[in-house]
Amino acid sequence: MSSEETPSGAEPALPEGEFVWHRLTEADELPEGRVATATVGHEVLCVTRSDDGYGCLGNRCPHQGGPLGEGSIEKGWLRCPWHGYDYSPKNGRPPGGFADAPPAYRTEQRDDGIYVALPVEVARGRSVSDVMVETMVNWGVTHVFGMVGHSNLGLADAMRVAEERGDLTYIGIRHEGAAAFAATAYGKLTGGLAACFGIAGPGSTNLLTGLYDAKTDRAPVLALSGQVPSKVRGRGAFQDTDLAGAFADVARYSQTVQAGSDHAELMSLACKTAIVERDVAHLVFPDEVQETAAPEGAVAAGPDGRTGSREIGPPTSALAEAVELITRSERPLVIVGNGARASMAEITALAEKIGAPVATTFKGKGLISDHHELGCGVLGRSGTPIASWFMNESDLIVAFGVSFSNHTGIADYKPLVQVDFDPMALGRFHPVTVPVQGHVGVTAAAITEALPADLRCVDHRSEVAERWQIWRAEKRSRIGDDHAAGIGAAALFDALSRLVPADAIIPVDVGNNTYSFGRYFEVTDQSVLMSGYLGSIGFAFPAAMGAWAATQRHPDFAGRPVVSISGDGGFGQYAMELTTAVKYGMNITHIMMDNRELGKISKEQRAADFDVWQTSLHNPDFAAFAQLCGAKGIRVDDLGDLEVAIAEALAHDGPALVDVVTDALLI
Repeated sequence: MSSEETPSGAEPALPEGEFVWHRLTEADELPEGRVATATVGHEVLCVTRSDDGYGCLGNRCPHQGGPLGEGSIEKGWLRCPWHGYDYSPKNGRPPGGFADAPPAYRTEQRDDGIYVALPVEVARGRSVSDVMVETMVNWGVTHVFGMVGHSNLGLADAMRVAEERGDLTYIGIRHEGAAAFAATAYGKLTGGLAACFGIAGPGSTNLLTGLYDAKTDRAPVLALSGQVPSKVRGRGAFQDTDLAGAFADVARYSQTVQAGSDHAELMSLACKTAIVERDVAHLVFPDEVQETAAPEGAVAAGPDGRTGSREIGPPTSALAEAVELITRSERPLVIVGNGARASMAEITALAEKIGAPVATTFKGKGLISDHHELGCGVLGRSGTPIASWFMNESDLIVAFGVSFSNHTGIADYKPLVQVDFDPMALGRFHPVTVPVQGHVGVTAAAITEALPADLRCVDHRSEVAERWQIWRAEKRSRIGDDHAAGIGAAALFDALSRLVPADAIIPVDVGNNTYSFGRYFEVTDQSVLMSGYLGSIGFAFPAAMGAWAATQRHPDFAGRPVVSISGDGGFGQYAMELTTAVKYGMNITHIMMDNRELGKISKEQRAADFDVWQTSLHNPDFAAFAQLCGAKGIRVDDLGDLEVAIAEALAHDGPALVDVVTDALLI
């Protein structure tokens, strides 16, 4: 739109009702013929200086919201930078024949600057987003990890208000994938909810990998997506993506919020689904709905009366069959998986009563201490020869919260009692002798109580000690291995086993670094987190951020140190999140095995008789990189310096990275 007319230079009227004069600029700050943007309170304004003097308009063009303060003055008219529409720079009136105009405000030039008369700002009202954020807080959400952007601003503002009340902590990340992993790790560790948050289109699709990790490992997580305005949805608008379709496979519950929805109920169903089903729940917020005023009297919902106890006992007949099998066995082996994470006291008491060794799946590493008299470490590809010995020698396997992954390799030809709360997990891949459905802890306690006094089970304590003695001697022999190409995994994890605090939370990554961790690191009371079934590289450091969040506000994890471990390939995926850790003062110690290649893939290529190809990495000095990010960085390439470096990093108050130059073949 253009015109040969002369724009009106009439002064705008003063605002009706109460108004306040605000200083905009210095008297001569804006040259004649120029346009600028100014912010007064929550109001963004377009400030102009033309032949008619200073003008002040609302910054949004009335057509599609173009930023008038980024426009230009041409032939006396203010031109919208998006569409070329013209307005009087003094009072916003368009040329003749047009009626749409931005709001215009009276300006006044004074000795100390240019002033504008603005209506008194109306107090912020309660929105649909406020109701939903209050509801998710009631369900226990204390942390949201995400990125604020143009299509989620209304929801973000509700989070801001909740954070100002002290109800919520928001962590602004550098990549939404890290947000999803952080929220997932929080769920894996606590069993409760954290949320991840993104804009329409790529901001939300970036969440998918971390959410698939939650789904495959049965961790609760809440995903919140902004969406383009409903009026342009499906019309090829910028970042218009079918989020319902994109999240259909990963989310157990996924709904789009509408203006007329029962907003508290939608959020309650999302939170309940995530927690009860241990799965992903997802809500999509169209842009205009986020700012819709909440209905009069709208009340946030919460979990009271919405869930029952999950501590359900097993059927009498199945319990009797399990007790009978254990009573007749001489060499039972107890195997615990991640599903037993909250029930180890009851399971350990059972094992101690019958003198049975206890092995864990890789995902269950750390559920029983490697220094417990019956603990025998991880079973399977990432495990110890101790656990495999006892599986081979056993005459009965009693499995709690185990998924029977091929990675673990539980013998399917042995008599087997399987206890799990999920009926679909029982006999999932092959028949088991006695499937027992019930809460893992309740069932373990019931078995212990029902066992007779005259058991045939052999007390394995001395045999467990003997097997540990053999394995520890073997590990000591590997510490001294040296190919002059870096520090070996046995030496690194020997040092970490002695130095990492007993109550640490340890997120680990994927690759040879994690296989070596499973094999060599000896747990005491640490909690281990990993990307189990999805096996996503890059998990460790974002997961450490999620674990750190749990230490801040969850009473069961308060004050616990966080020590994450990865290879250089994994850390490189989300390396910039180190700046996030610095920004929020996260006390995370990250140990990185730096072998300049994707070592596990090289190993697989060799095993398959392929040439090693495209697995090398070009790395920066990661310790120097950490320093540039504002963290503590230490590089170690000599075994004699290793323990001092780890101890120094652990003692640092804030994020620290130890870049350990390692030998890709000493794993």
